[in-house]
Amino acid sequence: MRGLRRYFEKLIEGCLLISGSLTSIAILLIVLFLFRESMGLFKSPVVEEGYILALHPSNLVDKLAPGEIKDIFDAKITSWSEVGGKAEDIVVFRLGDITQYVSEESLGENMEYLPSALSRVVDSIPGIIAFLPEQYIEADFAGKIIKKEKIHPKDFFGGKEWYPTAQPAPQFGILPLILGTLWVSLAAILFSLPFGIAVAIYLAEIASLRMRNILKPIIELLAGIPSVVFGFFGLVVLVPFIQKTFNLPVGESGLAGALILAIMALPTIITVAEDALRSTPRAMKEASLALGATHWQTVYRVIIPYSLSGIMAAAVLGIGRAIGETMAVLMVTGNAAVIPHSLLNPVRTIPATIAAELGEAPNGGTHYQALFALGAILFLITLIISISVEFILSKQHKNSTL
Repeated sequence: MRGLRRYFEKLIEGCLLISGSLTSIAILLIVLFLFRESMGLFKSPVVEEGYILALHPSNLVDKLAPGEIKDIFDAKITSWSEVGGKAEDIVVFRLGDITQYVSEESLGENMEYLPSALSRVVDSIPGIIAFLPEQYIEADFAGKIIKKEKIHPKDFFGGKEWYPTAQPAPQFGILPLILGTLWVSLAAILFSLPFGIAVAIYLAEIASLRMRNILKPIIELLAGIPSVVFGFFGLVVLVPFIQKTFNLPVGESGLAGALILAIMALPTIITVAEDALRSTPRAMKEASLALGATHWQTVYRVIIPYSLSGIMAAAVLGIGRAIGETMAVLMVTGNAAVIPHSLLNPVRTIPATIAAELGEAPNGGTHYQALFALGAILFLITLIISISVEFILSKQHKNSTL
């Protein structure tokens, strides 16, 4: 019997080892896949794939930044002198404008003369910038083709505009999305962490057994409510309240998102922090009380310091819930990809952007790769926060043992 029991114990240990190894490998492969898909972004051209920008042969401009291209086609830049060229007015030309310069008959029945017509048009207008498909560019094209630049990490990480479907040069500046994510998430933790720890202390040290048995299931039940329900609550209750209270044009703002996330993070923070507080050895509490400390002094000077690692774990889990939340934030923050200057401004977070746009992004395209890069950045933000908390805790533990 002993041999059979040991055999089963070894079998169970092996199964647990295999299960843990497979889980770790699966997580590692997911992370590698995430980064592999996102790295293709920086190999993509600034101008939309399959198109070129052509200028008049005499134009002095050799290259244009993504923001300059967008401003030219949005008519915010109207003279070549603003981008290092001559003092000439910019004439924007797209393929659909060809009939304004040549007759339809001269293009041929099957558009066989379109390439030569495009070459003549570009050669005849000094200030032209033409956005044309590469398939219509022949070897003897008379225009000056701007060299294709790759998307630079500086434009991606430091860019202030997120217009992934803009033509001819999509804008992938993620700075507003990162700031919006951190702005809302950190505000949510500032709201929820003090209140959550206070409730955890009450449940662990002050509440009667009857009260604890009533409140504990209710708090844990909150963790099971779908996020879309919280989003509806925020949209119907919080958003109008914020709009009226602060006299705003719209109530969808970072503050609404922070309050919703704070409510959603509370069950996690309370549950984990309370378990940590209750794990304090009874001997330590009794020793503190025996030395003349009051109940509150024992809580403040003994229980909380002893449970600090568990409380910090609750904070990390709360931050993780706040940073990764999608649907509720998507519904109440206004989804404006602009740099926020206060919590009363509309914001857009990284998870909300991925959820809203991934279904519309062509598989394998630049927009698709940019969204995967956002996922990789979200992973790195969470990882950095977790490592920072672990570093702080290890330092505090070292200081406490000296």
